[in-house]
Amino acid sequence: MPEKHQIVFYPVGNGDTSQVVLSQGRRILFDFCHRKKADSTETPEIDLKKRLKDELDAAGRDYFDVVAFTHADEDHILGSTEFFELQHAVKYQGEGRIKIKQLWVPAAMAMESASNDQQSHEFVILRQEARHRLLEGKDILIFSRPQELIDWLVPKLKERGEAANARDHLFIDAGKLVPGFSLLTDGVEFFCHSPFIKHYEKGDFIRNSAALVFNVRLQVGINTFDYLEIGDAHWEDLEDIVRITKWHKNEDRLAWDLINIPHHCSYKSLSDEKGGKETDPKPLVKELLLAGKSDSYIVSCSKPVVDVKESYDQIQPPHIQARKTYERNLKEVKGRKFLVTMEEPNATKPEPLVFDVTTGGVSWTKSALIGASAVVTSRPSRAG
Repeated sequence: MPEKHQIVFYPVGNGDTSQVVLSQGRRILFDFCHRKKADSTETPEIDLKKRLKDELDAAGRDYFDVVAFTHADEDHILGSTEFFELQHAVKYQGEGRIKIKQLWVPAAMAMESASNDQQSHEFVILRQEARHRLLEGKDILIFSRPQELIDWLVPKLKERGEAANARDHLFIDAGKLVPGFSLLTDGVEFFCHSPFIKHYEKGDFIRNSAALVFNVRLQVGINTFDYLEIGDAHWEDLEDIVRITKWHKNEDRLAWDLINIPHHCSYKSLSDEKGGKETDPKPLVKELLLAGKSDSYIVSCSKPVVDVKESYDQIQPPHIQARKTYERNLKEVKGRKFLVTMEEPNATKPEPLVFDVTTGGVSWTKSALIGASAVVTSRPSRAG
């Protein structure tokens, strides 16, 4: 059977859950958003718990190789503490819970200390899990190493009779490749774009700015393809990523065949001004959009983005003005299609968006109701 990786986006409303399934079987899940109303067949949001368990059962698994939470906002962690097995407390174990072989979190998820009324109970539980794994020294990677977190960690290590640098191997800085994966052995590498240490200066940070952002490079045969996995970054954060990446001469890490745009198609990921009919992106954000390759795709993990009069005055994302910007720039780079998770094949009964990555490139596939799969967008040669 030809070698193939897959990237899957699940229709969970204005929220994020996506998965990279490698040709050799390893699975990397980004975020988790299960809405309780999705337990009913009368809502368009997918029953994420059932879907993921069915997929794992079909693969003969009860675990993900990696679960990465880009940040701690509710629409990226909702239902996670009921679905996953957590190591720090017996009450979160057993009973069909799905195991996490390695947890990836931004440093913010291990250190944030807002008052209880400003954070969800699930965030508090995940923070405990992250701290537990960090102290145990296994099954976790922490992205960025702010001094505040180190100041918390070192006394704990001293109590355990361990050196102050005993957990250094568990911290990953921006601009580095994530250990444990390689193009040679796995057909994939993860390049960390964010968070930066500047996101934690003086102990003050914003979840969205301190979120995980990756260039995921997939290889099939001798060909490589790039997927940008972006949390809920704002335009200032994206400009920082572009500026710093260019300064380090890593421009190839900005290119993309597939991009998961941030914050559910919000104009705030493009500019501070929504615009009347279309958002005018900031210069470096524009550069990132134009780093899309020929035949590329844009995915918005959001509710439908409809072009009707009322949409232009909508306060909360998704924003039609942002969609028009993405579509115009996608056309400029000769990209394929702008896709919305809650629109395909229709807004009443959306299905996961599945992308195959093969020697021929990245192609959007579509699962029929009976479970068969048919390619609906291929990569024919372009005229001229």
